[in-house]
Amino acid sequence: MEKMTAELAASFLLAERGDAHHPRADHAAYVASWLKVLKDEPRAIFTAAGKARQAADWMHARQPAVETEAVA
Repeated sequence: MEKMTAELAASFLLAERGDAHHPRADHAAYVASWLKVLKDEPRAIFTAAGKARQAADWMHARQPAVETEAVA
């Protein structure tokens, strides 16, 4: 469950930054490891996604504010 949450949080943060993600051959095996958790608890993906969103929000809240210049 922790790996699923961490992976989802990383995906959220990368997507928000606009960083491209290039799948590798070992990604399928890694995601396949989640299947046991999902088979045992079908709603686990929703729990993990919710915790991942909280983690991403927590990280955002700790970033220094970015000052923007007014465009004239």
